[in-house]
Amino acid sequence: MLLDKKISVIYFVKQIKSQIILIVVFAAAIGLLDNLPIFKEIALPLSIPALVGTAVSLLLAFRTAQSYERWWEARTVWGAIVNDSRTFIRQVTQFTSKDNKQIADQFTERQIIWVYALGEALRRQPFSPKVQAYLNFHKISGANIPNALLDKHSHDIALLEQKGIISDFKQVQLNETLARLCDSMGKCERIKNTVFPKSYSLLVHTLIYVFAAILPFGLEDSQLAVEVLMTIMIPLLFISIEKTAIIMQDPFENTPVDTPMTSLAQTIEINLLEMTGAQDIPVKPKNNEYYEM
Repeated sequence: MLLDKKISVIYFVKQIKSQIILIVVFAAAIGLLDNLPIFKEIALPLSIPALVGTAVSLLLAFRTAQSYERWWEARTVWGAIVNDSRTFIRQVTQFTSKDNKQIADQFTERQIIWVYALGEALRRQPFSPKVQAYLNFHKISGANIPNALLDKHSHDIALLEQKGIISDFKQVQLNETLARLCDSMGKCERIKNTVFPKSYSLLVHTLIYVFAAILPFGLEDSQLAVEVLMTIMIPLLFISIEKTAIIMQDPFENTPVDTPMTSLAQTIEINLLEMTGAQDIPVKPKNNEYYEM
């Protein structure tokens, strides 16, 4: 995710370059068409393009608000994952005696792998060498690796209760924290798998081109260059707003506005290792890229 830097203008232009070319060609064609003798006498009240422009603005406002809501929900869910990860390991550490530090270390390692695996699964990227090595060593497989890791947590908690290391009450507390982690994972998967309706984008694009088509007929024909420029700039402004909403609506796509899952996973790893008294605690690297790879 973009942390300390601004989004590059070049990056944004690349996202809409095809729309820029299309709008320029379309606006130039409509502007020249408006100056042909057969169309020169056609004049529309400026209120008509203004009405279409208002409709586009309202639709874009709704689209942007919905996209931001998805982005903010994703960030909120990962904030909960950070808190619940700390709570889970704190409970494990307190509920098991100091003589059983190995138990806390096992849960800590698995929880660290879980947060990395969840982020990589949401981005639909291959698992990192650290995650893959853990999965291979412990022979963990399945269609949903993060869920399989939570199952392993649950299985080991049940074993601790059976061996008398923790009481029934402590088992319930651990399972409640585990349930919250599972709930957060499900929310992330819902955001990832819920696609914004394509029909909405189609409607917005159609109205933008309708607006671009009728705008020249509502402007004075005395200055062709100004007419064409206005027909290019206003639709491009609408398309830029829509593209911003499209980028924000997918917070797990490894873009400049992505939820910083790798950075958050590194924070969780450092915090959990400190809580369990580990000697080898990694230093969180500075993110100098626009987005995480």
